[in-house]
Amino acid sequence: MVWQSELFPKATKVEIQRTKFLLSKYRSMELLMADFEKHEEDMRQVAVDGEIARRIDQEDLHADKTANAAVLAEKQRWVYQQYRFYTRHLQRAAVLIHDEEARKAIEFRYLKGYSFTETVLFFRSSMSDSTIQRRLTEGTESIANTLKLLGFFERDDVRF
Repeated sequence: MVWQSELFPKATKVEIQRTKFLLSKYRSMELLMADFEKHEEDMRQVAVDGEIARRIDQEDLHADKTANAAVLAEKQRWVYQQYRFYTRHLQRAAVLIHDEEARKAIEFRYLKGYSFTETVLFFRSSMSDSTIQRRLTEGTESIANTLKLLGFFERDDVRF
């Protein structure tokens, strides 16, 4: 049996765009995961007590509130696990960026959650605006290539 694969596969444009999207959502995912970890029991109780679980599907004429609350809690846990998967892989890939300036730019812009303007102001003394943009692009491509190498994109399209 002959098995051929690239030793260092390159991410496609779609995969690079997906990586940029996930990086732009990184801080939100981190905040939501922390909130879920801190308030999971409260969220579960609110789902049972409140109206949120009354009808998950609007076409249901009768709703089992307790069963729907369990489905809602399971979906919240699934989203938490997906976010955890995304953030851990993004962190892992960001650490592996070879270019130190690109790694720092990615960390400041996406992992710490600063805007592009704030990033430019932070690095203004050492890099021009266009250099910062290039470093962010290089860092994003490096992360996408690492994610491809780790098999991330094959698992990324999982649906609940």
